[in-house]
Formats: sequence, structure tokens, C-alpha cells
Amino acid sequence: MIGNNQTATKAACVVPERVGFFDSGIGGVSVVREFVRLRPAAEVFYVADWTYCPYGDKPEAVVRSRAHIITERLLEQGCQLIVAACNTATAVAIDSLRATYDVPFVGIEPAVKPAALHSQTGVVGILATPNTFGGRLYKKTSLRFAGKVRVLTAVGEGFVELVEDGEFDSVKTERAVEHVLAPLLEQGIDHLVLGCTHYPFLKAVIARVVGPGVAIVDPSHAVALRAVLLLEQREGDRC
Repeated sequence: MIGNNQTATKAACVVPERVGFFDSGIGGVSVVREFVRLRPAAEVFYVADWTYCPYGDKPEAVVRSRAHIITERLLEQGCQLIVAACNTATAVAIDSLRATYDVPFVGIEPAVKPAALHSQTGVVGILATPNTFGGRLYKKTSLRFAGKVRVLTAVGEGFVELVEDGEFDSVKTERAVEHVLAPLLEQGIDHLVLGCTHYPFLKAVIARVVGPGVAIVDPSHAVALRAVLLLEQREGDRC
């Protein structure tokens, strides 16, 4: 009887995992790829909000409204966890989303901490959107490490549009990357944080431009891992 009860309990705990991801475009796929590697059995629902792409230069109220609308659509699909796979959406809307909906949310913010901790020159670069730089999460993290390293910032002007157009590695893309990153390289950065989920699609070009002396920090894996850990915690609480 005990064995049968244990089997029944385990069976009751085995339910399909449905995880929702959203971004203004295809950028969040960089996080989804990492998540699927870690949790291949999970059902993934992805929303690319192309009508409002990019989010980086949109009014905060617009981005926040879109985040809520998309969240409700993902909840209608039965998603048990939602990943704001967009730095801008996280910066602008994650607090409001967590206060409104009774599901766990995973956000993404520029990975200042690992860059600061591993920098040898004491100068790190952050590549992100205007709304991300203006968000509470980025300000809080950057202030925490401001006394330890010099943090330089740059907006990836036009990068999202290049990714959405499929220009992952072109002459046009390389020129745009060179233009944006030149001031950071001149000031001696040794780490470059990709603060937008679109930017990993340009990683090959970025790596060529910055050279082997600059480490590229992509938080996609860490965000995916956080989602997996929350799912495991949810399963443990239920069982």
C-alpha cells in the first residue's frame, strides 16, 4: 500500500510544464535556446511583440502596458512561469507584473556583477537600451559596484533593427558595432556586458570588433537557469 501511495503521489506531481517567454521581437529566443537545453521536456510559449518592436525607445507606459497584455495571453495558455526575456521590459514592468499576477516571473538585467568581479583593468562596458539604463534594477546594481570598477555605458543604436532584419554578420552590422563600441574600447574596457537579448545574435561581430582582450558577458544562460530552478522549487513545494 505504501508503495502504491508513493507512486500515486509522484504521478500527481507530474504535470506538463508550460513556460512563457516574451520580448519585443526575436531577441528573447537567445534565452529560450538556453532554457530548452536545460529543460527540453517543458512546453515553451513565446510572444514576439513585433508591432511595438523595439521596446528600447518606447515610452515606459507603453512597454508596461504591452507586458501586461502579453502576460495575460500567456496565462490563458496555462503558463506556470513567465520570463520577461527582454531587458527593457524587465526594467520597466517586472515590479508591476509581480504585484499584479500570482505566478513567478523571471527578469533579465545587465550582468554588471560578474563583469565587475572579474575585471582586470577596472573598466567594464555595458551595452543596452535607454529604458534599461533608466530602470531601477540597473541603477541599483551599477551603484553597488561603482566604487570597485568604472562602468561605461553605450546604447546599441540600431542593433535591434539589424537583428530583426537578419543581418547578424554583415558589413553594415560590423560598421554599426564599431561605431558604438569605439569609445568604450578607447577607454580600456576588458569586459562587455550584453544588456539586450537581441545582442547575442551579433556576438560573432562584436567579438571581432572588441578582440580577444575583451570578455563578452551574455546573461542568457543564467536567466534560463534561474527559470529552471524556480520550476524545480515549484515542483518541490507541490509534491
